[in-house]
Amino acid sequence: MESRTGIRLYPPLLEATFISISPEETRAIGRIVGEYAVAGDVVLLTGELGTGKTCLTQGILHGLGSDDLARSPTFVLISEHHGRMLLYHMDLYRVGSVEQTEELGIEEYLEGDGLTVVEWADNVPGIFPDDSLRIHIELVSECERRLSFTTATDRLAGMLEAITQVKGRC
Repeated sequence: MESRTGIRLYPPLLEATFISISPEETRAIGRIVGEYAVAGDVVLLTGELGTGKTCLTQGILHGLGSDDLARSPTFVLISEHHGRMLLYHMDLYRVGSVEQTEELGIEEYLEGDGLTVVEWADNVPGIFPDDSLRIHIELVSECERRLSFTTATDRLAGMLEAITQVKGRC
């Protein structure tokens, strides 16, 4: 089934794809994700180097009401930011096993009371909640990115509709 905005509803999944034409637009999309986030949500980001995972996270952080600048936590693995709730920003680029995630205590963050955003989530598949929001970012051209959203949470349908509205204004 497809809605008027192109969001496809596949029980139990919601799927939507958006094209971002600039870093500003990617951050605007992220801001909406942050505005719709509730404590305990998990956002999984995948995509090649340089596609905009951290840029999207910056927008998510702003959507939580924070003026912090999210930076890729590649070398620190996990950074925390304060907004209307905590944002746990993880980068699993250098993590390659479930054992390593256990040593880092990642499961505690996933069950925490903040929003968890995980870059390179595909490096350790199978450890994340089924109701996570998955966003895959692909390079379309030098300036364009394709953001593919997948979630099993009906609650996020409003978020996808809101992104569609912003895309019309960007």
